[in-house]
Amino acid sequence: MAVLGCGSVGSQVVRLLTEQADDLEARVGARLELAGVAVRRLDAAREVQVPAGLLTTDATGLVAREDVDLVIETIGGIEPARSLILSAFENGKSVVSANKALIAEDGATLFEAAAKAERDFYYEAAVAAAIPILRPLRESLAGDRVTRVLGIVNGTTNFILDKMDTSGAGFSDALEEAQELGFAEADPTADVEGFDAAAKAAILASLAFHSRVTAADVHREGITDVTAADVASAREMDAVVKLLAIAELRPGPDGGEQVAVRVHPAMIPRSHPLASVRGAYNAVFVESEAAGQLMFYGPGAGGSPTASAVLGDLVTVARNRLADTRGAGESAYAERPVMSMGETRTRYHVSLDVDDVAGVLASVATAFADHGVSIQTVRQEGRDDDAQLVVVSHAATDAALSATVERLRTMETVREVTSVMRVEGGDE
Repeated sequence: MAVLGCGSVGSQVVRLLTEQADDLEARVGARLELAGVAVRRLDAAREVQVPAGLLTTDATGLVAREDVDLVIETIGGIEPARSLILSAFENGKSVVSANKALIAEDGATLFEAAAKAERDFYYEAAVAAAIPILRPLRESLAGDRVTRVLGIVNGTTNFILDKMDTSGAGFSDALEEAQELGFAEADPTADVEGFDAAAKAAILASLAFHSRVTAADVHREGITDVTAADVASAREMDAVVKLLAIAELRPGPDGGEQVAVRVHPAMIPRSHPLASVRGAYNAVFVESEAAGQLMFYGPGAGGSPTASAVLGDLVTVARNRLADTRGAGESAYAERPVMSMGETRTRYHVSLDVDDVAGVLASVATAFADHGVSIQTVRQEGRDDDAQLVVVSHAATDAALSATVERLRTMETVREVTSVMRVEGGDE
């Protein structure tokens, strides 16, 4: 067995392989022997002490060695991870990966290579670390029909939004605290701009709906524009703001089903199970026809939790190798198209600074009606120069709602559209 990468995840994988060697042998039915650990630099500082004889900078040579049956990839990113995984399959190895970015961008190539080699490709750790969500979608719910997956799949953004909700802090202050506590990277772009969550949403949608979905198919918005005022407005609605990954089946214009998949901040009622997910924790809410509503909750990041998921896959793959069999491969038979964001039905929460004059409410209502958008609730606050309208719509296409907002921005009685945020988890 070979491990590619020895960062926060790879080093914990090596540690668990060493500390739990006897238990793993009992569970697998054979000893798991570590043949080598590929790294970029032999002299780099590491969380776990790796025997010098196991370290190598020749990752290509390591995956081709005849004494290696299984390869664990924890490098991350696109290259060289993709080339190394493909080489592993070409050399008859099974692969366990935690690489969400690669799977979301080019999973089809990896699945086809695994099928051609008749080897396993498992990747539970690619989404929500230790939380078992991919295997239930792929195996436990294989006999059911999943209709919706709604989740908090990025711990950094959940920590920031939770801090903004509980303390009233602004985005910048909450991000700074997240960085000080180690919940956010020095460059937090992948997290706060939604790239990390979008990759995970693509993987979840692919498994749930048996269709190929890539990260490029996911509508993505981050949380950098979420303000303390947005969070306070949500609180007044007895709601909370979360960065959500949403994948669901929707009827398409031709009557067939399409996959709608998106990542964006949204208000959800505090009564919704996801609203109680605090700090850097993750949770995924699954809706299916037979099982109903299921929720999977736990730590969604960190070296040790992610390594736990890697080893769970490793045990399964090793058992399969001993039995000369393989687990379920890619299931993309449905080939459902991905719906554009404009066609996706959502709800909006819109805050407006308006002139406190007669007829302003009627003119705003007309703007919504002209675009076929029904208003669910409207609230007016303040008077004179401080007048503000808060409008929550019923569900409509995102294109219609976006057009409504653009119309509002041009109206003489509307001084400013101060906030626009989607609303999820309530009645449409």
